[in-house]
Amino acid sequence: MPNVEYIRKHKEERPVVAICYDFDKTLSPDDMQAQGFIQSVGYGVSDFWQESNGLAESNDMDQNLAYMFKMMDTAEGHLLFTKDTLLQYGAQVHLFPGVEDWFRRIRKYGEDHGVIVEHYIISSGLKEMIEGTAIANEFEKIYASTFFYSEKGVAKWPAQVVNYTNKTQFLFRIEKGVLDINDPGVNESFAPEDIRVPFRNMIYIGDSDTDIPCMKLVTTYGGHSIGVYNADTLDKTKVYKMMREGRIRYFAPADYSEGTQLDELVKAIIDRTATNERLEEIHFRCKKENIEADKQNSEEELEKTDSLISLENSRSFTRTHEVIKKLSRYNTWSSTELNLLFRIAANNSQVRYIIHDTDVKLFYSQLLDKVKKETEEIRAVRDMLENEE
Repeated sequence: MPNVEYIRKHKEERPVVAICYDFDKTLSPDDMQAQGFIQSVGYGVSDFWQESNGLAESNDMDQNLAYMFKMMDTAEGHLLFTKDTLLQYGAQVHLFPGVEDWFRRIRKYGEDHGVIVEHYIISSGLKEMIEGTAIANEFEKIYASTFFYSEKGVAKWPAQVVNYTNKTQFLFRIEKGVLDINDPGVNESFAPEDIRVPFRNMIYIGDSDTDIPCMKLVTTYGGHSIGVYNADTLDKTKVYKMMREGRIRYFAPADYSEGTQLDELVKAIIDRTATNERLEEIHFRCKKENIEADKQNSEEELEKTDSLISLENSRSFTRTHEVIKKLSRYNTWSSTELNLLFRIAANNSQVRYIIHDTDVKLFYSQLLDKVKKETEEIRAVRDMLENEE
């Protein structure tokens, strides 16, 4: 197999928010096939889907492969089943209110708030029909089912099938910037600070059970899943179910116009992301500094520092004895470390109350011999050791 160099996206200086959409009944009020294609091959919509689903059930067949076969099969004698034909039917697909302006507006809002907003489709529908819509150029990538075509453009075989279970792989591709479906780099390990779009910066917008794996994954890893419902029917049955089962964090009518509930919700998520990512940047900067500092110290010094912290935070006599045993192995102490040890003994009751136990008394008595300049806390510990009651 020849070596292929895939184009990948890399982490940006500004945070990236990836908004991922289902298509049917999320951006469009109905299934795309039901908006012209099914009628043109002489079928009623319900009959087409009934036969398609029956084909899947009787042949242990993926439902998406079944509808793709059904489209090819029913087109025979009615129309030439080509990519151009599917693009033309895609142009007939209706969109929910506000959709056509939505992508540009939300990108602009993100830009004004220091955030890069990218839009992605993850759909079990047909990529060719989505590419025929007025919004096709708004997406960084369209992940959807698609056909393989002959040199004459006639559909011959499924090239890619996207169903509700394999939809999640595309979230990981978006996360890592490995967008080509054949790029094996999606399986590579990335350090958290190198992830291009952390799940916490993802928004998944969908409408039904087929979106549940993606919604659950995004929600579980700190992202934002939104269930949408048709604003004309106001049927919230599906979003209530998804909310009840913990699949989504929010729901809203599928109206993408400016100032609507969905518009305000997504803008609020972008605002929150901008703030969160500033905190994450500080966190990774502190983490990097800590790692660099640790490189300057030996493993023994790091263990000593950890033990000092453990003694300072000790909340039991048993824990104090355990830590004193570890600290007793060390013979060399800086003045800063000595001052800390005596401050702990003077202020932590879990050390102070057992200062006369053999191991603790011996440890602090030996430390006193190393003191060059006494502080108030060192004098207090000396008095405790000398005045046993």
